Amino acid sequence: MSKAYDFQNLDYVQTAPFPIPRRVYVIAEIGINHNGDVALAKRLIDLAKKNGCDAVKFQKRTIDIVYTEEELSKYRESPFGTTQREQKEGLEFGREEYDEIDRYCRELGIDWFASAWDLESLEFLRKYDCAFHKVASAMATCVPFVEAVAAEGKPAFLSTGMCTDEEVGAAVEIFRKKNCPVVLMHTVSEYPAAMEILNLQAIHRLREKFNLPVGYSGHEPNVTPSLIAATCGAVAIERHITVDRAMYGSDQAASLGPQGWAQLMPLLRMLPRVMGDGVRTITEAEKKVAQKLRYFDKHP
Repeated sequence: MSKAYDFQNLDYVQTAPFPIPRRVYVIAEIGINHNGDVALAKRLIDLAKKNGCDAVKFQKRTIDIVYTEEELSKYRESPFGTTQREQKEGLEFGREEYDEIDRYCRELGIDWFASAWDLESLEFLRKYDCAFHKVASAMATCVPFVEAVAAEGKPAFLSTGMCTDEEVGAAVEIFRKKNCPVVLMHTVSEYPAAMEILNLQAIHRLREKFNLPVGYSGHEPNVTPSLIAATCGAVAIERHITVDRAMYGSDQAASLGPQGWAQLMPLLRMLPRVMGDGVRTITEAEKKVAQKLRYFDKHP
């Protein structure tokens, strides 16, 4: 597990206009794409590991805290039944499932963590001593929750979807008061998100405004924005992962499938070498080419 991955002291390839980290931390968000099936969760972990992702991420909710009884009693047809409660409970993993996820990820040597959506779920996750916390966009303005996350002092990712600069600033201030490292994640909370609303220049703006490392959490069914985000200096890239974008689930269409991950990961890993350090040099091979092609150097 990469507890030593320090986002506050990254090794950067110095390029203009953005510093590119030598290794972007890549998070494959499983979320609820496991559809309540541990075997499917393991397939998704395998897919992430195979493609060289650094971590997989889940979501943890206490259903009766996060949702009202009125909401839970509403009609919703799903593989689990005909109410919102049945659907949400069908997608929720408990102790037995997370014990197996923890064991499996440690066996494979891949980080895992989860977005808690309430204080009880946050307490539930403490047992596993995951490398990071993640504050979802929906929880970024919940002061008691953010304070509880920051109080642990464990490095955290903070998604900024649906948040104003003032709301982001208020959360950042909590982390700073608790002396807790935090990485902002530029996010557009639409599922899937259209390409023209991604506003990737906000990565640079967030970094400048808050003087913090910034990553990107994307929900578009395309690999290109993640690569562009990395060229904008994103220190972490988070994308949903699925085995089939057409299968049941509200996040499947906003995910990358096996083909998407196979396209994205080699490009992300190649990026620092391609960007270089920005210092202009003439390679030895170029000098030989110049000797052949520069006729006027030899015949003034």
